[in-house]
Amino acid sequence: MPLGNRRNKRNKPKNETDEKSETDEKDEKNETDEKDETDCKMRKPELILDGIYLIGGPNVTLSDDAAVYIIDFKGDLVMIDAGAGRSTRSLVKNIEKCGFKPENVSHLILTHCHIDHIGSAPDFRAQFGCKLVAHDLDADAIESGDPVLTAASWYETEFPPTLVDVRLKGEYEILRFGEEELHCLHTPGHTPGSISIYLDRGGKRVLFGQDIHGPFMPSFRSDIEAWKKSMQKLLALDADILCEGHFGIFKSKAKVKEYIEGQLRQNS
Repeated sequence: MPLGNRRNKRNKPKNETDEKSETDEKDEKNETDEKDETDCKMRKPELILDGIYLIGGPNVTLSDDAAVYIIDFKGDLVMIDAGAGRSTRSLVKNIEKCGFKPENVSHLILTHCHIDHIGSAPDFRAQFGCKLVAHDLDADAIESGDPVLTAASWYETEFPPTLVDVRLKGEYEILRFGEEELHCLHTPGHTPGSISIYLDRGGKRVLFGQDIHGPFMPSFRSDIEAWKKSMQKLLALDADILCEGHFGIFKSKAKVKEYIEGQLRQNS
């Protein structure tokens, strides 16, 4: 979660009762029109590796979305994270642009409980019946819609209490899809229930480490010492590709290592 994206004036809480002036309404309409025009210029989904795509995030859907990825397991689709909540329609369209059917999304894995990663999860669960997966230590925040722990209050929005279908409870769990395995590592630090995911495909190890960079705040129940240990776990994976949540995709072992070690230096 980048600090610069914390405010979203278009998503105010429902209980807000401020009256808008005619000028305010015109300004909001202009802002919306401008945003719609900008959205039309967003780039298409990006192929990362065979059957793995970036389908959401800044410059793909909306700037307040963390990166959203989709993995094709021979027709069985797995999404990783779901943006901040205003991009459901765009995410659906991008899945279709990749040549897939949104109704084939069987699992949506939430790497942690923050709104920029979980926002459209209720929509996908309701529309397509996919199972939501999260670590047990972050699942309660999702199920209660806690405005602080989900960081919804940062974005001046609300997150509806949403059932987590699959709670990951161990340090390491494997989800199997056909003949392939998706490895889920508990990597606490940014939040207590942060997870990182990796997949071995085509001789490459792809790591989804969404908020490696933090930030680390008491209100998030962050633990910088636990995070340092988590980063050592990720370095030990020797991944070929890192799909980060806000700062891009790193496509070599050297670049992956450089990025993670750089974050460790910044937060030492």
